Amino acid sequence: MNILVTGAAGFIGSHTAERLHSLGHTVTAIDNFSDYYDISLKQKNAESLAGKGIVVQKIDLRDDNLSGVITEETDFIFHFAAQPGISSTSTFEAYFSNNVKATQRMLDRIETLEKKPFFVNIATSSIYGLYATLTEDEAPLPASWYGVTKLAAEQLVLAYARRGLLQSTSFRLYSVYGPRERPDKLYTRLIDCGLNNKPFPLYEGSEKHLRSFTYVQDIVDGIVSVLDHTEVCNAEIFNLGTEEENTTATGIATVEEILGKKITVANKAPRPGDQSRTKANIDKARKLLNYNPQTGLKEGLEAQVAWFRENFM
Repeated sequence: MNILVTGAAGFIGSHTAERLHSLGHTVTAIDNFSDYYDISLKQKNAESLAGKGIVVQKIDLRDDNLSGVITEETDFIFHFAAQPGISSTSTFEAYFSNNVKATQRMLDRIETLEKKPFFVNIATSSIYGLYATLTEDEAPLPASWYGVTKLAAEQLVLAYARRGLLQSTSFRLYSVYGPRERPDKLYTRLIDCGLNNKPFPLYEGSEKHLRSFTYVQDIVDGIVSVLDHTEVCNAEIFNLGTEEENTTATGIATVEEILGKKITVANKAPRPGDQSRTKANIDKARKLLNYNPQTGLKEGLEAQVAWFRENFM
């Protein structure tokens, strides 16, 4: 099948593009190579994909002509491109344009096609709000610009499915970690601080936060399962993550154990909109998609430490 992956030079998008390619599909990969974090890291991911035969094109979904990337031959779209995370340096306009406007421009392009691709939207547990422990049928209560705009993008995509204009689904991902994790995220930053003797910035109270830390390949398992379950996925939302909860403090201790050294902590003021608890309720994904994440926290972090050593030391 011909599959478009947006945000393909990013963390989860790059892993998904690789998996789809390994399954024998033809992957069209695009990314706008934004400067939200060091562009050289995305370029490194793109080089890795190129080595496997996947060329990442520089396309900005907000402004560029999409007729060459979304065509009658496109069978699936996996939409990862977004303004990520909860950051005090990102404006509402940045979240809105990257998460809502970009998604709507893709849908506008799809409307012009006679043969429409199946649209897989990649969402986030931040949609649920400060306590992300809900089922897919319960009302979300987002508490950040990120969560609000990702919810809006999700509902745009699903609205088209409800009206019978295309087939689509949305996956809400929980606390993904592993090789290629963004540098502003918990574990890449922790590993960097530990190996390079830098203080780790810890937001006040966050050491008690509970998370469904989920290894990236377990997430990709769930995402690509849509290929074999389009009928049950259409117009539906699925949580993807592990049911195992760990505190941030446990995560820090696990990295310290793997590195064999103590990490110095520098306390910072609390971060507005940060989630106090995420626990993935994956009953629906287990039942309908046979989803079954397997990777324990230490095993996944050992792989991430090995990746960091190989690429940055």
